[in-house]
Amino acid sequence: MKHGYFICLLLCFTTFAVGPAQAQTETVLHSFQGSPGDGGYPLAGLVFDKEGNLYGTTDGGGQFNSEYCDFGCGTVFEVTSASKEKVLFNFGGYSGDASYPGYFSNLVFGKKGNLYGTTGGGGAYNQGTVFELAADGTEKVLYSFQGPPADGAGPDGGLVFDKKGNLYGTTSGGGAYNQGTVFEITAAGAGSVVYSFGSQPEDGNWPEGPLVFDKEGNLYGTTSQGGGSTNCNAVNSFGCGTVFKLAPDGTEKVLYAFQGPPADGAFPLAGVIFDRKGNLYGTTYSGGSSTNCNAVNSFGCGTVFKLAPDGTEKVLYSFQGPPADGSFPVGGLVFDKKGNLYGTNSDYAFQAPELGGTVFEITKADKEKVLYFFCSQPGCTDGYAPLGAGVIFDKEGNLYGTTDGGGEYSQGVVFEVTP
Repeated sequence: MKHGYFICLLLCFTTFAVGPAQAQTETVLHSFQGSPGDGGYPLAGLVFDKEGNLYGTTDGGGQFNSEYCDFGCGTVFEVTSASKEKVLFNFGGYSGDASYPGYFSNLVFGKKGNLYGTTGGGGAYNQGTVFELAADGTEKVLYSFQGPPADGAGPDGGLVFDKKGNLYGTTSGGGAYNQGTVFEITAAGAGSVVYSFGSQPEDGNWPEGPLVFDKEGNLYGTTSQGGGSTNCNAVNSFGCGTVFKLAPDGTEKVLYAFQGPPADGAFPLAGVIFDRKGNLYGTTYSGGSSTNCNAVNSFGCGTVFKLAPDGTEKVLYSFQGPPADGSFPVGGLVFDKKGNLYGTNSDYAFQAPELGGTVFEITKADKEKVLYFFCSQPGCTDGYAPLGAGVIFDKEGNLYGTTDGGGEYSQGVVFEVTP
């Protein structure tokens, strides 16, 4: 399976630790079975339709196989409000088709009810795609990325619409400096690079996550590396990552460059979200004050951060790692109605049978609570390792997400957690 370069770099470390007891009961809505009848390994998050059905993608599985899809090219699936799963589309069914939806390639609905998303592979140049899936299951590749220097490559992040119906997203590679791009796909299907990272000193590079608009039409996101700090040189020598702003005219500004542990986070993989006052919130995969994860990466267990409009950054919480806490948040955050934050920890780098990741809450008082510890012990049918997924709320306040592994067939699950 094809993933973003930097995510693969971070998730390659392994060690072992003692895991916690289960904290709360969670419901597995669907266990993926893999090829040929089902998808496998859902990396991205979920989206609701108006009827309460869930939609998402799997990075593997599906009906079609080829030389570049050893375990299937991935699927688009639906899980109904009655917990029935249906494969809506199998990627890789023809030459030049999309393949391998990425870590943050959450689906979005268009005004007419069609689904839109990205894949990190496939397309006419095998550099990734933007696709559209109609309600009748008909898929169309809207754009095939061509790679550097004229185009981006590897769009692992999701998409966002502007008011005119144009789509925007990021690629983790490609562009004029081969350090990633922000791209636009017009309603007519024309693609263009809005910004190539690496164009200025201490710029960010290798964006993995999705983008978000403010009211003025500016785009905000993160880069997994770059920013100029030398505190992360032991890992990559490219800096600890950034939060950036991209104006409608294509002018980019680094709003914040992460400094790394022990005082700051490092390597933000997911995107950011706004509160009502214009503050930005997000997660970093590593960094923070804890040394409990140093045997894995020597860079801390990850953080939740807040970035004020004036550029002041605050670490709201440093994850402490197992056995009492989670570690290595890959996915982003979501607010509840009271202003509390929710997300997932992957615990992925530990790869121990007792460790499967967490669903967590950060209160308005910056207190953390683990809502659920995923179980990956032998004999468990629970999911484990929620990666780029994050969580979403339904109207009743229940949380939904995906895990890359675990389940009855060890190919990931869709889950529900009730806070």
